[in-house]
Amino acid sequence: MLGDDALILSHRLQQWVTRAPELEDEMAIANIALDLLGQARLLLTRAGEAEGAGRGEDDLAYLRGPEEFRNVRLAERADADFAHLVARLLVFATWRLALLERLSATRDPVLAAIGAKGVKEVTYHREYAAGWTVRLGDGTELSHRRMQAAVDEVWPLLDELFVPHEVEQRLAAAGIAVDPASLRAEFDAVLAEVLEVATLRRPSPGTSAGVPGRGRDGVHGDELRVILDELQGLARATPGGAW
Repeated sequence: MLGDDALILSHRLQQWVTRAPELEDEMAIANIALDLLGQARLLLTRAGEAEGAGRGEDDLAYLRGPEEFRNVRLAERADADFAHLVARLLVFATWRLALLERLSATRDPVLAAIGAKGVKEVTYHREYAAGWTVRLGDGTELSHRRMQAAVDEVWPLLDELFVPHEVEQRLAAAGIAVDPASLRAEFDAVLAEVLEVATLRRPSPGTSAGVPGRGRDGVHGDELRVILDELQGLARATPGGAW
């Protein structure tokens, strides 16, 4: 689940290279994408080992269909503009940072190491997104309006982040995984602070309802299929290829 989150969002961020507003942001977005790709590789490798079926990171990344992916739907959504990228990254990084901080104390030494490494990376991801949220939200009338629209659009995808899957609950009870429900208070506090500084309105709670299906259950929109067509095309065209 955590590996899929990182892999799919990494791919989405890579699509922004050459499209960012400034050269410095080209580098920042590319580096954030690479950080997430590195996390995905480590997590999918660990998942393959735990599965015991002889599958490695490449098998899990390239040889599964959309219904087999377990990423949250926030990771797969497309970005209408740069403000939407910023809003999605702020939400994702705030949530993932809280999760990785707790994962670093897990009983699984491999996951603990991945969590500790990820905390350093995602701290920057959150700072980058928060900085741009404030810059756009408290900027011009146009940038404020577009940043508010981006926050409003990402809001319906929030609740899924905090509803635990039965696998998460079972592993959290064993001291291995993190129950995402435990992250909500910290997440809300951080988002409230950023939105206040950015002079942005927090959408009402009712706007976070109504998104059908959960990515953790393998329910995705057409956007994930498009991502996988692009991500997996070469591997599927040359089965067994070595690079």
